[in-house]
Amino acid sequence: MRRPICYVVGAGEDYGLDFVPRDGDMVIAADAGYRRLKAAGLQPQIVVGDFDTLGAPPAGEKVVTLPKIKDVTDTWAAIQLGLERGCRSFALYGCTGGRFEHTLANLQIVADLAARGMECRLLDKTQVITAICDGTLSFGPECRGFVSVFSHSDVCTGVTIRGMKYELEHAELTNRFPLGVSNEFLGVPGRVTVEKGTLFVVFDRKYSAQF
Repeated sequence: MRRPICYVVGAGEDYGLDFVPRDGDMVIAADAGYRRLKAAGLQPQIVVGDFDTLGAPPAGEKVVTLPKIKDVTDTWAAIQLGLERGCRSFALYGCTGGRFEHTLANLQIVADLAARGMECRLLDKTQVITAICDGTLSFGPECRGFVSVFSHSDVCTGVTIRGMKYELEHAELTNRFPLGVSNEFLGVPGRVTVEKGTLFVVFDRKYSAQF
């Protein structure tokens, strides 16, 4: 059964919004992500931010206004709103590009949600970045192109890759050496497993709908 998805749209680079919310899904605009949603004909349930980019809170919307001096990003605050409303699967759009520190902050969000047993996709121009923690990510035979894995933890142990050009068996990856970069799908079912630790997994955006 498909789990509801919380879509968070930020003010990073605009690489297109290719999602159609279904019943039970939630759409949150983080600051100027509101403009992108409206331009795409999509209606957010909540608009959250300090509105330093949008300029002012939009009238006629459900708005959560944040102070300009704060310890969290607008995107992080949007994620917390989704969690409070029971969401456990997240997709982040407009949350890469622009200022690199914001992209890095959003990668930390992906890793944090994985560590809490949830799923999160960060959609870039051509790729999707997700993370798994002490678990397995499976891919269907329709997947093509490159797939890469990187250790977010200092050390990831028990890393196994099956059904791909370069296979691993109970390997150890560290966050200091990119052993898992540029693997390839083979047109057969594949999977990535990590027994202990958090792995980033990067693959072609066109296959993100499999989650």
